[in-house]
Amino acid sequence: MNPSRIADQNIRLDPLSGLAPLLRVRPELQYVCRFGSQWASPHAPEPDAWAPFHIVTDGNCVLHLPDLPRSVALEAGDIAVLPRGSAHVMHGPSTAPDDRGPFGIQGRSNGTILVKSNTDIEPGAGLICGRLRFDHAGENLVLSALPEVIVIKGTVGRDAANIRQIIAFLSEELGAARAGASAIAADMASGLLIMVVRAHLESERASDGLLSLLGHPQAGRVVAAMLEEPERQWSLDELATLANASRASLVRIFRKTAQVPPLAFLSEMRLELARRKLRASNRPLAGIAAEVGFQSESAFSKAFHHRYGMRPGEARTASARAG
Repeated sequence: MNPSRIADQNIRLDPLSGLAPLLRVRPELQYVCRFGSQWASPHAPEPDAWAPFHIVTDGNCVLHLPDLPRSVALEAGDIAVLPRGSAHVMHGPSTAPDDRGPFGIQGRSNGTILVKSNTDIEPGAGLICGRLRFDHAGENLVLSALPEVIVIKGTVGRDAANIRQIIAFLSEELGAARAGASAIAADMASGLLIMVVRAHLESERASDGLLSLLGHPQAGRVVAAMLEEPERQWSLDELATLANASRASLVRIFRKTAQVPPLAFLSEMRLELARRKLRASNRPLAGIAAEVGFQSESAFSKAFHHRYGMRPGEARTASARAG
């Protein structure tokens, strides 16, 4: 492989740049909320590939997930994302999550976004709400590894100050309703929410092997490259160069973080990615085998059978029957 290309990837695949193409997320800003002391807003489950989010700009509120059950207190500067589109209720601290009001909430457009409000004075809670659309969600290993809910506190973490600044600017753009505000706000929201995922990956809460590796400053670059180009015949030397580490050091990092060496992780990742592609599409088996880095359909079939106890075609049939 061309050494200059490896060097170029090493510069490009910093933790944030490496995540962006893996998640392929498009934000949809839906409304701004300004609520008094009494309010509750239930949200039904989202369709596959959609993840709702709530950005707290003022005051405080509570996120309640009835199916867990779990409640999380939020305050200005906090962000909550629900990667699996789970049903939830946003409500005021003094309002029960199952209280349906009436709360006198009214909606109006300010020319840029729908504004929901039930107060004419300083709100007890201000929020920017929307949802994320993940491309090829069924095949996305990073998305499937994320937890039911990600909450990033605006006062904690390396990105806290930057996140608060972006939230303030985002709120100003949506409130001012100037020309181009929607496009500017959508771009800002996209970057902000990638930062939220990165903050989660870098936290101790990211216990999944894939997420833990992505959150590691050296292993993260390697895994991002594997996920971006699973079809490439990666060597341990190339992966070590991406990580700015020796081969032995990279193996130790992977064993400590995910309990497997880099090339074993790559093999497991390819098979899991293939399994998801089989469920999500009717593409020919030979094409899927090539997409995930197998030299032939027979080699793919043998490895798949060894891992899952069935041939790829059998797995696709079983998935179709299960609906």
